[in-house]
Amino acid sequence: MTLTQKEQSLLKDMKDAEKLCIEKYRKASDSACDPQLKNLFSDLSNAEKQHLQIFEKMEQGTVEQPQSGGSQPTFNAVYGGGNTPEKQNDAFLCTDLLSAEKHASHLYDTCVFEFTDENARKAINAIQAQEQNHGKSIYDYMKVNNMYN
Repeated sequence: MTLTQKEQSLLKDMKDAEKLCIEKYRKASDSACDPQLKNLFSDLSNAEKQHLQIFEKMEQGTVEQPQSGGSQPTFNAVYGGGNTPEKQNDAFLCTDLLSAEKHASHLYDTCVFEFTDENARKAINAIQAQEQNHGKSIYDYMKVNNMYN
């Protein structure tokens, strides 16, 4: 696959978004108070690493489809109605990362229309669906813990 200049530029943007998400999830995993949330953020960081690898291969001319996103995790409520410092910390991390997922999904929505190669479009579309599932996982955690208003 030969990339146009525009496709190369868009790949750079997508790679930068994935690198940012990897780092944000890693730091959030280190900072989270709830072990469920630490695990979620660690898992999502690993998924973002896979996305980055796909974009790096695409940049070299090889299109690889992402692995299945797996099932949506379920969460047990850890935080009640009280607003403890731990809950505030974890709610902040979730809000920040949900915003990052929204940004990434929006970026991929634009990029999918700009690639000429059908397999590249399918890969970007599949990654976008996984990003949306990441956001859903964060939302589910927030909802169970009364963090989402």
